[in-house]
This record gives sequence, C-alpha cells and structure tokens, in this order.
Amino acid sequence: METVRTTYMGDYRTEATHVLSSGKLITDAPLDNNGKGEAFSPTDLVATALCSCMITLMDITANGKGFSLGEVSAKTTKVMAANPRRISEIIIEFDLTAKSYTDKEKAILEHAARNCPVAKSIHTDIHVDVSFHY
Repeated sequence: METVRTTYMGDYRTEATHVLSSGKLITDAPLDNNGKGEAFSPTDLVATALCSCMITLMDITANGKGFSLGEVSAKTTKVMAANPRRISEIIIEFDLTAKSYTDKEKAILEHAARNCPVAKSIHTDIHVDVSFHY
C-alpha cells in the first residue's frame, strides 16, 4: 500500500499527502536553489525526519524501560555541500533540561536516539553531530 502521494504544484513546490491520515505537507525549493524558501525543502525534511525519529524512539524506549521522556526540544541544523549538491552534515542539539534523568536513563535515551531507523538510513557520507543537554 502506498504511504504518500506527491503532486507537483509548479514553481518548485510539491504537496505530499499522507495516504492513511490525509495529512498534507508542502515543500518548496530553498532560497539558495531557486526557490522561495516558503516551506520545508526536501533536504530540510531529511534533517527533520532524523530529529523527529530520534525523539520518537527515545519516548518509545523510555516507556518500555519504565520511565517517561518528559519535555524535549531540539535545534536541527542542516549543512549543504556543492558538487554534487547534497546534505553534508546534520547537527541536532537536544534540550532535555526540563526533567532530571539518572545516568542509566541518559545512556538509554542516547542509545535509542542514535539507533533510530532514520539514523540507520542516513548515508555514512553525511556527518551527524548529536548533542544531549540535560
């Protein structure tokens, strides 16, 4: 069964519809690549998917280990390279300061984040720099 249906809208823009939920997402080419930068670029979504997957896996793992994740936020930075144009680096800074964690819980969360499905799908040529602030 298909997961997403994507339609080109013109002017370097697409609309993707999640088939199961009918949720919609717009992409736009970035300013530095002929776009208007009015929505996520496809490469922004790669970096965003990594961060979102890491948080989701931290939550699933924490719940499975008998503790709660609590409030988490993150800053994600995507760095592009040229020749060929591609993502060269993704930097994610997690803020987990809203709750206290034991050293064991911190290790569990960090392991879960670094081993999420998206992290395991990122090409090894892309440098991924992840930091956790407690």
